[in-house]
This record gives sequence, C-alpha cells and structure tokens, in this order.
Amino acid sequence: MAIADSLAILGWPIRDAFLEGSPFHSELGNRLFDIEYYVGQRFPPTRWGARMLLTALGGGRMERSLKAAAADIIVPVFPAASEVVGELRKRGRIDVPIVSALTDLSALRYWAHPGIDVHLIIHPESVEEVRRIAPRSRIEAVTGLYDDVYLQPRDRADARRDLGLPADPRIVLVSGGGWGVGDLQGAIDVALELPDTFVVALCGRNEDARAALESRFAPDERVRIEGFTERMSDYLAAGDALVHSTAGLTVLEAIMRGCAPISYGWGRAHIRVNNRAYVRFGLAQVAADPTELRATLDRALAQRPEPDRSFAGLPSASSVVLETIGRS
Repeated sequence: MAIADSLAILGWPIRDAFLEGSPFHSELGNRLFDIEYYVGQRFPPTRWGARMLLTALGGGRMERSLKAAAADIIVPVFPAASEVVGELRKRGRIDVPIVSALTDLSALRYWAHPGIDVHLIIHPESVEEVRRIAPRSRIEAVTGLYDDVYLQPRDRADARRDLGLPADPRIVLVSGGGWGVGDLQGAIDVALELPDTFVVALCGRNEDARAALESRFAPDERVRIEGFTERMSDYLAAGDALVHSTAGLTVLEAIMRGCAPISYGWGRAHIRVNNRAYVRFGLAQVAADPTELRATLDRALAQRPEPDRSFAGLPSASSVVLETIGRS
C-alpha cells in the first residue's frame, strides 16, 4: 500500500487554492467560502466548468503519478482528488478501479463521480444522493473511515476519570472541528447558563481561538479549553451533548458514542447543506442562534441518547477495497 498527498500531486495552482483559498476567520473570508461553494458545486454549468478546469490543470500530473505507482486500485479520500481521478477513469485514462471514501452526510459532489467504481459512505442515509450523482456505481456503507475504537463500548464514568473530568455534572462538548471555527464563545456562554453543567471546548488547530477562549474563561472552573486532541472518542463517551460547527465525521462519532449532537455556530457552504440533511434524517439537531441553541441544548441534556451500536454490523472499508481488487 502506498499513501500520497493528492494536493502535492495536483500541484500549483490547485494546491494553493485549497490550502490558502479558505480564510475562515474573517467575515469576508466566510462569505468568499460560501460563494466558492455555490459557484463551484451548486450550479450545473459552473460545476461542469470547475470539473473541467480541475482536470485540465491537474489531470496530467495525477495520471502520470498513478501510472508510475502501478496501483491495482486507487482510493481517493479528498474531494478534489476524487473528482479528478473519477474524470480520468471516465475518459479511459485510468484502467484500474477507483474507490472513493466519503466522510460527509450530504453535499457529496466532488466526493462522488459517475466515473468512480465504488463509493464508500459513512451514513447509510447518503445512498440516495450518491446514486443520483453516480447511478451505475456500487455504494457501500462501511466502517473503517473512522477509528475502530468507536465500535467498542466505552463506559462513561471510566472515560471521565481517564480524562480528569468531573464525575457528576452534565458535560457539554463545544467543538470547532479541526479548523476551530464557529461561535465557540457563544456556545460556551449558552451552556454555562444551564444548571449543573461543565463545558469542554475543543479548538482544533486554531491557536488564536484557543488563546481567546483561555483568556475569556480561565477564571471559570466549569470550563476546560483544549486544542487538537486524539482522544475524541473518550471525550464523546464522557460527554452528554456535543455542540459542533463543521458537520462531518464528528457528528457520526457522537451518534455512535451516545453524545447528543447539535450543529451550531458556522453553517457555511457544504455545512449548511449537511445541516438540512441532519434534520431531514433525524440524525442531529440544528440551532440557528444562541436562543435556539439554549432550548435545543436543554432538550438534549434532558436525556442522554443511547450509543448507536448498529454500525458495528457494517462491512469494513478494507474488505470492500480488497473485494473490488478481486473482481477487477
């Protein structure tokens, strides 16, 4: 098995556009992110144009790199890479199977492509959307796109003790995802309005956000501020509710751990589309403003949901990939 950075392969200007073209931490940057999403993905003419431009700028480099690797199968996990290799496969420029790994619930264009042979999804509810995009593709809901630790039971009291968290109060996790974006301070303020509540704020890799929250909440013993963590499974097992800004795997992981997920605080671009899908499928609650968040959080804390163990019965991503190699 070989792992390669698709953005390094695609090179300039695609690499720079993705790494530097999303300044989330200003109002202008957020508006530009919204516009970029709707122009590039929501309107068929510009979506087709973006696909052609991606393939024209990076397709040759991607094709040469993949042929040099002499792969038996290709598994892209980044939307732009899936779009490019799917188009190359459709045009006959790649002659080995493509398996795309999708880690959102909705807004799946660029993740999914009609030229891709197999789509691996984290939510069974995503099948219909992927089928509209790629009607002849095989679609499988799988495990393995998240840590297998989520498939194992985790005692809440043990998780709290191991993390050094208090045993008795209700624990609210406030997460800005890896980007550390969204109204983290507002979510903490709302959670602290509720009685018997302790808050853990997870700021991802956003050191500016972490510093600001530490300055604001340092005197409050009911708040813990953390940066990027590799112990998310334990935090979700320990928590009663999650207020999260960026959708994606974290919401699914909360469902698996029985930590009630609420999407709040950002709602930009593809996150907005995912929020609508969360509500439609009854997978998570969505709050549009602090007042709505308070009511939603109050309801979520009234009764902690049971962990969802059903995902343990799904096939693994690796088994589907190996089966696809065997069929080719």
